[in-house]
Amino acid sequence: MRTGRNEALGQFLRAMRARLRPDDVGLPVQGRRRTPGLRRQEVAQLAAVSVEWYVRLEQGRASEPGTAVLDALAQALRLSSAERRHLHVIARGEAPVPRPVCLPVSESLRALMDGMPLLPAYLVDFRFDVLAHNSAAAALFGEDFGSGVADNVARMLFLSPRMREMQLDWARVARETVGNLRATLARHPDEPRLLEVIEELRATGAEFALWWDDHTVRQRAHGSKRIRHPSVGELTVHYDTLATLDGAGQCLIVLTPADTAAERCLRRLMVDRAGTLGGPGLHPLPTVQARHPEVPGGSARPGPAPRRRPGRR
Repeated sequence: MRTGRNEALGQFLRAMRARLRPDDVGLPVQGRRRTPGLRRQEVAQLAAVSVEWYVRLEQGRASEPGTAVLDALAQALRLSSAERRHLHVIARGEAPVPRPVCLPVSESLRALMDGMPLLPAYLVDFRFDVLAHNSAAAALFGEDFGSGVADNVARMLFLSPRMREMQLDWARVARETVGNLRATLARHPDEPRLLEVIEELRATGAEFALWWDDHTVRQRAHGSKRIRHPSVGELTVHYDTLATLDGAGQCLIVLTPADTAAERCLRRLMVDRAGTLGGPGLHPLPTVQARHPEVPGGSARPGPAPRRRPGRR
């Protein structure tokens, strides 16, 4: 039965076939061709499928192809990774899970994080490892954020007593993290670092082992959580997860204040951190006394004498 999906698949296959020449795929050129591109029997030969079935596929009359057949067609037609993904989507309504590639943190992402001085932001990969963070994240989570047990947000959540105390909704956030790890493992079952983190947390955390064994699967791209910071007290923040599209599996997580009280807390944290480190950061607005500091001896530093107007004594 011809359907809209079958029609789209046939059109895509014909377009991809038309852009190739026999010498592009290692085939000899035999005779004069009336139309550009490969012939249908040549594509079928390269993909190791029957010519009759491939003809029906292009005509939108074949049954839904399997993933292995689609991969063979993608290889035969020299499709890019994006085109291969599109082929799976239009043929089966689903896309294969690509293996993330290791890419360095781009300078544009670093600039984006640094350009949000009041919003804690950090970049993680699909294994939950912290790749980079801005000053506001260090002010909120501590200067050791991104190192030690805090080199991975899942490890930090379960292995850091300070982080457990800070997270007022720890059980909910931790359970979501377990579910996120399980969903990620299903997509990347052979990733060594991911397996290492999971095995460590199963061995050291009773709650993690309990939630892992009940096959919790939860993924949230945004939400809210309450934090108790030792310096500024309690604050509520929203979090949003923004994924990159470069195949590296990186996600930018940004925390935003839920109310004006939380905004004041974040500002105070940044002011305190800037004063402690003596480096760049968010600085408080100067007070009247700061604009006119006292000189030794207790007298105020005199300001400039008023300028006289011409012609007056």
